[in-house]
Amino acid sequence: MDALARSLGPVFVAGFALQQLLELIDPWLDSVLGGRKRSIYAGIALAYGGILVIFTPIRALRPFGVEVDWIDMVLTALFISGGTKGINDLLKWLGYQKEQAKARLSPEQIRRV
Repeated sequence: MDALARSLGPVFVAGFALQQLLELIDPWLDSVLGGRKRSIYAGIALAYGGILVIFTPIRALRPFGVEVDWIDMVLTALFISGGTKGINDLLKWLGYQKEQAKARLSPEQIRRV
């Protein structure tokens, strides 16, 4: 689990930083962008995520055994562009997987976990 936290921590921080950046520029760009605001923000978010994965070793799927780097890069950029929602959804899914695995354990195995 420690490797998982070390891998997903930077993705979460990057998504959070993106949300804060968009919150900061929102008042200035709100009146300028009008109805295009959502699509412009999505483009900014995807560019931000893409730049981060190109120039840093941040990868979200490495702990899950994904060895094809470009797939990991694309999906990590998408996770980051989703802000904290993407990583929260991933963590929720991991929680479900943990509970399903725990349900398959015997009472003795559960006590050891």
